[in-house]
Formats: sequence, C-alpha cells, structure tokens
Amino acid sequence: MVQRMEAKEEKERMHRIWRTNRYLETLKSRMDKENFEKLCAIPNPEVHRFIAEAAELCNPKNIFICSDTPDEIAYIKHMAIASGEECAALAMPGHTYHFDGYYDQGRDREATKFLVPKGDRLSPALKQIDRDEGLKEIFDLLRGSMSGRTMIVRFLILGPANSVFTIPCMECTDSWYVAHSVSLLYRCGYETFLNMNDDTEFFKTLHSSGKLDERMISVDYEKKRIYIDYVTNTVYSVNTQYAGNSVGFKKLALRLAIRKAHREGWLAEHFMIMGVHGPGGRKTYVAGAFPSACGKTSTAMLPGETILADDIAYVRNIDGVCRAVNAEAGVFGILKDINPVNDPLLYSVLTSPGEIVFSNVLVKDAKPWWLGMGCDLPSEGINFSGKWFKGKIGPDGKEIPPASENARYMISIKALPNCDPEVDNPLGVELGAIIYGGRDYRAYVPIQQAFSWEHGVVAYGAALETETTFAITEEKGKYEINVMSIQDFVSIPLGQYIGNYIEFGRRLKKQPLIFGANYFLRDLKTGEFLNSRRDKHVWVKWIDLRVHNDVGAIRTPTGLIPKYEDLARLFERVLDREYKWEDYVRQFTIRVPENLRKIERVKEFWTTKVDDAPEFLFQILDEQAERLIKARERFGDYIPPDKFEEE
Repeated sequence: MVQRMEAKEEKERMHRIWRTNRYLETLKSRMDKENFEKLCAIPNPEVHRFIAEAAELCNPKNIFICSDTPDEIAYIKHMAIASGEECAALAMPGHTYHFDGYYDQGRDREATKFLVPKGDRLSPALKQIDRDEGLKEIFDLLRGSMSGRTMIVRFLILGPANSVFTIPCMECTDSWYVAHSVSLLYRCGYETFLNMNDDTEFFKTLHSSGKLDERMISVDYEKKRIYIDYVTNTVYSVNTQYAGNSVGFKKLALRLAIRKAHREGWLAEHFMIMGVHGPGGRKTYVAGAFPSACGKTSTAMLPGETILADDIAYVRNIDGVCRAVNAEAGVFGILKDINPVNDPLLYSVLTSPGEIVFSNVLVKDAKPWWLGMGCDLPSEGINFSGKWFKGKIGPDGKEIPPASENARYMISIKALPNCDPEVDNPLGVELGAIIYGGRDYRAYVPIQQAFSWEHGVVAYGAALETETTFAITEEKGKYEINVMSIQDFVSIPLGQYIGNYIEFGRRLKKQPLIFGANYFLRDLKTGEFLNSRRDKHVWVKWIDLRVHNDVGAIRTPTGLIPKYEDLARLFERVLDREYKWEDYVRQFTIRVPENLRKIERVKEFWTTKVDDAPEFLFQILDEQAERLIKARERFGDYIPPDKFEEE
C-alpha cells in the first residue's frame, strides 16, 4: 500500500515537472536569461501556464519578471516615466502625474461583467455575460494587444504576509503605469510565490492598455472590457488605463475574494478601518463601508486618529473575535474637496515631497490642481483633454472642468503620518464597531446604533441607499440601493451574501456594534446640509464611547441615537464648538414619512432585483416600519428626539 502511494505521488510529481517544463519552454524565447531564471525559481506550474498562455495570446516583444528587488521597483517607476504613461514634470520631488482617456475616468459598470458558466446564476442586479461568449470576446480584444511592448509580471499579496489572511496574486500587464501603481498599492509577493504549494489558491489578472495615442492614452474606449472569471480566479481587462479598471486587485479581485470568503466562512468587505482614540489611552478599531465619494477616506483620515485601511478589508472569526486586516498597502483616493481646512493632514501629505501619483488633475506651473482644493484654480493648463482652457468643450458637447471630478492620488499607506502601527499585523486588529453610510438626503439621522447585529446588517447595510456619484461613469444624481456599499462587487447571490453576514456574526463570541451614518442629511425645506464636514469626528468619538458602554442612548424606531448632553461635550472637546439644542433637534428628528418610503424602496429592490432575498430581511424591515407607524400615531410625522425614552 505504501509503495503504491509513493509511486502515485512520484508519478504526479513527474507530471508537474513535465507541465512546468512545457510551459517554460514556450517562454524561454520571449525573455532573457535573467528573467527566465527568476520565473524558473517559482515552482508552481499554474504560474508558468498563466504567463505562457498570456504571452501566446497578447504576443509581447519581451517579458519582464519583477522579483521585487529595490532596483527592479525603481526601474518600473523609471519606465512609467520614460514610456510617457507618467510625467515627472512637477515641482515637488517624487510626484508624478498620469492621464486616463476622456471616457475612462472611473469604474465602468456597463463594461464590467461576471463571466457566468452555463447552469450557474448570479443575482439579476449584477452585470454578467455567458462565460463562453465573454471569454471569446475578451480574448479577441486581447489577441496581439501587446505586440511591440513589454509584458510586465508582478507578484503580490493581498493581506499581510505569512498570515491566515494572505492571498497571493499576480498581474500581467503591458502598462508601466499599472506596474508602478501596484508598487504603491500592494505588498510585494515574489517571496510568497517562491514558497507556496502547488495547490495554493491565487488570483490572476491579465491587462492590456490596447491601442494608445501619442499621449499614451487608451483610445478604443468603446471596446473597453473588464471581465471577471470566477471559475479560474482571473480578471481580464483591455482598452482601459483607469486604475480601478486596470489594477486587477482593486474592486475586481474583491469580487473573487468574496467568493473565496463565502466558501471559507469569512468576509471580504469594502471597508475602511481606523483606530479611534478614547479615554484612558485606549484605541477602538472601527470599520466603515461607504460608497465611493461618500466620506470613507475622509473618515479614516480624521486628525488625531490612525488609519489602518481605506478601501478593502478581510474580516475573520479568530477564536470567537472579529479581526480584520487591510487587504491593500496603499491608498487610491479621490482628490475632490481635499483642502487645508477640511482635510489638513491629507492636504499636507499631498503637497509635500514623497512618492505620489496623481491622475486626471490639472497641471499648471509644475503643480497639480484639483476641484475643491480651497483656492482659485488656473484658467488654463494641461489635463485629461490635452491643452485645457476655461470654457473648453469636450467631444460630448459638455464643458470640460479643470480636473476630473474623480481625479485621484496614489500613495503608500505607510507614507501617511497617521498610519496605524498594526497595519501589517498578521493577526489583524479586533473590530469594535462597523459603520454603514451613504448619501441619504431625506431619511436617516447622522448617526445611530443598531439594536442588534441582525438589525444593523439589514436596516443599515442591506438598506444602504445612496446617490450615484462621479466615481461611477454614469449619470450622477440618481438614488439607488447599494447593499453594504459592495453591491457591484458581490459575485455570489445577494441573498446568500446577507445570509453569510448574519451567520458570521452569530458565530462570534463578541460582535462588533453596528452603526448607520449619514453625513448628507438635508433640511427638507431649505435643502441645506445639516452636518458640517467636520461633524463626523464627533460621531466617531460617540461610537467609541458606545462600544465601551461609557454613555447611554435614546431609543427611536430606527435605532439608538446620542443624547444631547453627550454630543454637546464632544463638540466642545473635539471641535471646540458649541453644539446648540436647535441643531440637535434638526439633525436627530425622526422623519417618519421619509423613513417609511425608504423601507418601501428597500423592499422593492430586494423583491424585484434579487431572486433569493431571505425572509428575515423583510421581517426586520417590517418591524422597523411598525415601530415608525406606532410612533407616528403618538407624536406625528416628524418626531424630535426628546419625545423618545432612553434605552
């Protein structure tokens, strides 16, 4: 028996060697000896297969294997500039800028689809295409797309190294800008690939910028495609450079991680994570899910607190404790409205020496300029449209702004002075709270705590409603449900996703508290915002106090809200500002009609857009509606907070 098993193992080993040699043989003529040896050092035949098939399809002139040495990382940055994909003509040392195409300014929902094999299904709310049809289409677009160029191969990891959270990943791209971007956004992974087993699951991305113009910008935007093949854990993208489409490990690989998390019983989330300092020197880690441009990064960057993650987090149950890590190692943040008054720390970083890549800004006088930076912008310069001047009209007949509303910066998180020291902890950090927040102009109060894990998951997460923003390439100003701020990326049926959340919480010995945030509540008569941009710091400090049971709360039909006296103290201490009773009433009055309509919109979404909605979801929403109706019978449509009792 033992001999037969040994013989079988030896046969399998020889077959792996044969497969490896076969793939390597096809690659030998496409790279020099040094790069070939770097690839041969990786023992995994699946790595060799993916590179060999990518090279056969895209036909690059040569292949550069990055083994993460400092010289190689510096060479990639140099080539990003030498190729013209980035420009270093900025006064501040270390700063470069990049332009995407006129129609390539954000994530493209219409062009981004799941490849779904026959017999499988995803929720109707998710963009999808038959897998065979989609693969044929994307392969036709990728065929020969790298002719005359170098294919750069980057090995990376998602999550800290040597951790239960670690996911190896690799990207093949013909863009030096993309290859440079991942140096800032992710942890190096060549060493991990040298030591991983044949059966280790890893993610793969194949990207080509496609045809480029003289400014090194992708021109075939009508043929832009971003397809996710969850059968093989592969992301394909072509005819795009915008990092949200071309860097495969942003939201694209998040879709793959969600499926992996579903199989293994953990959560892959669109979370920021921050460390909130509380009384006695304690620090409470708070996660937050906000759709793009809804306050996520500005919350994570609040002065005096620390940032551990700004975009994507992995969350696991470790010995009954909810622990989380930053899947990434850098920030791809929105520049709009970052100014020295509202975001002094981040503004200081962005205007100081250091390695930063700006995209789709206005460049004038060797400086990057963006919308809302707190000063007058030049009336001319260079931007994503070429030479720009005030009043310039674009090819779509619209006036071109000085900079894109979705202009971005890219920086290593460790370059931030408030980077949390636990950012690379292989065990992650314990989450004390989770916030779900969007752009809800009409219904929810600025901050409220859920009655339970289940109530928070449904009433704040599954019911997260927001206005579409410039971070998505479609008409802004439309209201939509954006489940957990992750709806676009969920690669399993949405009902299963919510069910996973509920079960994950139930298995914890210690559940994080769940909060709903709304920084965008408006006065129903005047339309003015009822929150200032800085108020969020008070809401976050109140969350810390609630996690540690330091203050009480008032029980309303939609959740637990702060008491006036607690907020008054926090406003004075945190913002050095008087908090008036009138402001409290305006912010925390429960708007019964608007909340009931919100519930109806949420129920309609889960009824018409999702074909596997769990029954408990409707039960929790109906219970909230019933509480609202009973409160209206007692107090009317608009109920000030002093009408409700403390918990």
